[in-house]
Amino acid sequence: MSKAKFDYFTKVFAYRERFAMPRDLVLGNGNVLINFDHGMNMRDFFYPVVGMDNHIAGYRCGIGFWDDGHFSWMDEVSWHKNLGYREDTLVTLVDGQNSALGLSLQLQDGVHYRHDLFLRLLKITNLEGKQRTIRVFFNHDFSLSGFDVGDTALYDPALHVVYHYKRNRCFLINGLAQGKGIFQYATGLKRFGSAEGTWRDAEDGWLEGNPIAHGSVDSSVSFELRLEPGATEDLWYWIAMGEDFQQVQGLNHLVLEQGPAALLEETASFWKGWVHRQDWDFADLPVKVSSLFKRSLLVVRTQCDNRGAILAANDTDILMTARDHYSYMWTRDGALIAVGLDKAGYPEIPLQFFRICARILSEGGYYFHKYNADGTRGSSWLPWVRDGKPQLPIQEDETALVLYAMWQHYALYRDSAQMEPFYHDLIRRAADFLERYRHPVWKLPLESYDLWEERRGIFSFTSAAVYAGLTAAANFADLFGDLRSGAVYRQAAGEVRDGLERYLYSNSLGRFLRGVYLQGDDLVPDQTLDASLYGLFAFGMLPADDPRVVRTMEAVRDGLWIRTRVGGLARYTGDWYFRQSEDVERVPGNPWFLTTIWLGEWYTAKARNREELHFARSLLEWVADYRMESGVLPEQIHPYSGKPLSVAPLTLSHGAYILAVSNYLEKFRSLSS
Repeated sequence: MSKAKFDYFTKVFAYRERFAMPRDLVLGNGNVLINFDHGMNMRDFFYPVVGMDNHIAGYRCGIGFWDDGHFSWMDEVSWHKNLGYREDTLVTLVDGQNSALGLSLQLQDGVHYRHDLFLRLLKITNLEGKQRTIRVFFNHDFSLSGFDVGDTALYDPALHVVYHYKRNRCFLINGLAQGKGIFQYATGLKRFGSAEGTWRDAEDGWLEGNPIAHGSVDSSVSFELRLEPGATEDLWYWIAMGEDFQQVQGLNHLVLEQGPAALLEETASFWKGWVHRQDWDFADLPVKVSSLFKRSLLVVRTQCDNRGAILAANDTDILMTARDHYSYMWTRDGALIAVGLDKAGYPEIPLQFFRICARILSEGGYYFHKYNADGTRGSSWLPWVRDGKPQLPIQEDETALVLYAMWQHYALYRDSAQMEPFYHDLIRRAADFLERYRHPVWKLPLESYDLWEERRGIFSFTSAAVYAGLTAAANFADLFGDLRSGAVYRQAAGEVRDGLERYLYSNSLGRFLRGVYLQGDDLVPDQTLDASLYGLFAFGMLPADDPRVVRTMEAVRDGLWIRTRVGGLARYTGDWYFRQSEDVERVPGNPWFLTTIWLGEWYTAKARNREELHFARSLLEWVADYRMESGVLPEQIHPYSGKPLSVAPLTLSHGAYILAVSNYLEKFRSLSS
């Protein structure tokens, strides 16, 4: 990377660190996904499809408190907060205290597991020795469907609620405090002309009561509570989501009829039962690892749309560095996550994922770069032409790993009747492409982009994935009696493996290469150390204890380990993405959770006794030590401070952890002490 580019990213990341906030908490039910930052601002609000139509678009919906002329938003430094969840649930548990205001609170949020309802409980305690009347404010900076044109916010005097609506998106806001509903309300313009929004109106403790606004609008509501000295009072607040007024009014009636407490408790109970579906025995793993494993299951579930898409991440904070986001489905990421969910005993999510994969497979039998959650094609930076010649803008591992994941699913659950339709709609078409899309001489996959989406060539990771995809297709062909196709796919898989051993192994280095690049009739080696070399053993191409794999992974470990107090494994030597240091010798890149987990997977795979699992266990513990306070895993962390960088949560970080812990436990049980 050039110095000018490095200086640019340094400035951008410094800006982000000062003004942006990662997503500490995430809630969802497969239709709704809501993110919160450390200040308990609601920052992302997806509905009715996870990953599409973000109705906040990265702005903030905040909580404010007023008492006797003093006002404070909860994201101010005067608030001391501890963020987390109720154990093994998707209900938050946040403690906060503001000594200047003389208030402490406990906050519990949840998205109902079945109804599209956001529920919030604030338990507010008066820390002063006098009776007080306080007001609590909720601001709603919604931009329905992701843009702030044509929105309406209005107050309904009959139901005493506030609505935001546009086209077929409608939100209803209501609450209860000491038996009373909304105390005051205001609607108004935001970020247009001189209008800042009703959040500014709230700061004097009094809302002006404007009943309707349209265009680029926000709203605020307040609740008033009388607090005796040392007393604690409950405030309930909720948002109902629907396509029209009738739907949200029905949900509002449900909350008033059943009570918000009952709905929040049944949500907590549902998720606790879901995460404890298996009778977990965590062997010698410490509590911090088992807790993060269960939290990872829950976080991954929030990122899975009920219609099948598994989203990479839904943190629009990344929009500050690139006018795009991670709210897409990469079929490679989805496949790897599906393998972990299957291994952990959650096959219904992978099955839904396979169904959307069958629907979006291209006519040519391959997957494009990435997709929106509804299956439409996502944005891309992979060109269709290079040096004046057409090229496929693909990462071939995205196609191959879907087949690999499908066989891993079948091997666990033996549900041949469910898998049989996929053979004709997906597996055979994709396998035919993988078998065909190879070099006629070297038999390796033709050029495509690497899994990091940065370079085009023939890579060890891609080759291992293609081997795994063809092997899976051969197994399915045999299963369904298509023996001729099975023989073709199995032969092609063997040729890919032979080609990798011949052309992607360096005798002089004594290890495998990241990849090679075509230059005329020659293959130019890429000797860069890359954590993706994990794929050599992970997908079954070579044993983890093969001496060539051992030397390769030892080189990856020694060359990519971060030599600071933080530790962790970089992606590859000289990684530029969110780079924090030019000291490549000590900091070859930022530590990524995914790559560090992959190193642990190698230790697990090659362990011959339980004592040798120590190295794998230590890396699982490292991940738990550097998770965010709430248990969320970002993509990467700062190599000196350990603070989160890039998006959070990253679904693949959590998915890899689920798989790594599952593999560890399976290996532990298979080994003697």
